[in-house]
Amino acid sequence: MAHFAIPSHILVGKDALSSAGTYLKSYGNRACIVTGKHVGKSPMMDKLKKTLEKEHIAYYVFDGITGEPTDKMIEEGLAAYKSANCQFVIGIGGGSPLDSAKAIAAMAVNEGKIADYNGKEITGKVPGIVAIPTTSGTGSEATKFTIITDQEKDIKMLLKGDCLVPDLAIVDPDFTMDMPKSVTAATGLDALTHAVEAYTSKKAFSMTDIYAISAVKRIMKYLPRAYQNGYDATAREEMSLAALEAGICINNSSVTIVHGMSRPIGALFHVPHGMSNAMLLKECLGFALDGAYDRFADLARAIGAATESDSDELAAKALLVEIEKLCKICEIPTLREYGIKEEDFMPVVEKMAEDAVASGSPGNTRKTVTKEDCVAIYHRIYES
Repeated sequence: MAHFAIPSHILVGKDALSSAGTYLKSYGNRACIVTGKHVGKSPMMDKLKKTLEKEHIAYYVFDGITGEPTDKMIEEGLAAYKSANCQFVIGIGGGSPLDSAKAIAAMAVNEGKIADYNGKEITGKVPGIVAIPTTSGTGSEATKFTIITDQEKDIKMLLKGDCLVPDLAIVDPDFTMDMPKSVTAATGLDALTHAVEAYTSKKAFSMTDIYAISAVKRIMKYLPRAYQNGYDATAREEMSLAALEAGICINNSSVTIVHGMSRPIGALFHVPHGMSNAMLLKECLGFALDGAYDRFADLARAIGAATESDSDELAAKALLVEIEKLCKICEIPTLREYGIKEEDFMPVVEKMAEDAVASGSPGNTRKTVTKEDCVAIYHRIYES
C-alpha cells in the first residue's frame, strides 16, 4: 500500500505570504519564528512580521540557527519557545531553519532529548508548523523529515513523523532571489538528488513518479539559468516549484544511497548537505544504475538525453552524463578541492560507511548496498 502525504495548505507565488493571514491566525496568537542571523535582518523577515502584526499575532524571533542545525541549537530554540509561551512555530530560511522549526515543535510536546528520537517515528499532535523557504532545494517545506546533528556522537540524526509535515508551506520565488551562487548550486542539486532518488527508490509509485519527472525536467533546464543569473525570475520560479515537487517526492517515496552516504560527510566535515550530495552523485548513481536501468532511462528520455530507440542501459548512462555536466556548470568541488585532507578522511571511512547503512536510506536503492560498497565509493570520490 502506498501512502501520500503533503502539507495541509500550500501557497505558491508572489505575495503568497500576504495571503497567509487567515491560516496563520488559525494556529494561535503567539508564534516562535525560527531563523538565522542573515534572514533575521532581511526584508523577508520584515514582511513576515508585518503579516503577523496585521493579524494581531505576537511573535518571538529565535535567530540562533547557524549553519546546519545541532541538538544544542534545538535545545536553545525550545527554551525560547517555552519561555515566550508560543503556540506555533514558523521556520523561515533555508533547510536548516525549517528543519529546526519542526524539531522544536516536536520537542515542545515530547519528553527527553531530541537524540532519544533518532530513528524513531514521532507521533501525536504537535504545535502548528509553518514553513517559508528562502532557498530552492531542501524541500523541507513539504516533508516529514528533519535532520539534526548529534554533536556528541558526530552523526546526523534523521528524525521523522507524519506530524512533522508542515501545516502551511509558503513558497514565494522572490524570497530566493538573493541566494549566492554557491547556495543556488548546492540547494538546486539537492533537489535534483531528491527527485532522481525518489523516482528510482523501491518505494516509488505512480503519484511520486509524476512529481519526480516534473522536478527533474525543471531542474535540468532551469538550474543553469538560476546559477548564472540569480535574478532570472522565471528560473527562480521554476526552481522553487521543482524543490517543492522534489520535497513531496521524498516525503512519500524516500531517498536512497546518495543521501545515506552524504549525511556522514556533512556530520564529520561540515560540508553543506546539498554540496555533499552533489559530490557523491556520479559515483553513487553510477553504482545504482544497473539495478534500475529502466527507471534511470525514463528520466533520461524525459529530459531529451535519450530516445525511445535507445536501450535502457544506454539511456541510463546518458542521464548520468547530463548530471555530471550540470555539476560542472555549478562548479561543484571535489573533496580535496573543498579542503578535506586525506589523512582526516580515510581514517573515518569505516565509520561513515557504517553510519550510512545504518541510516536506512541505502536500503531503498533498487540494488543491495553493503558497508563494503560504501567504503569503496568513499574511496573513489576522494580519489576522483
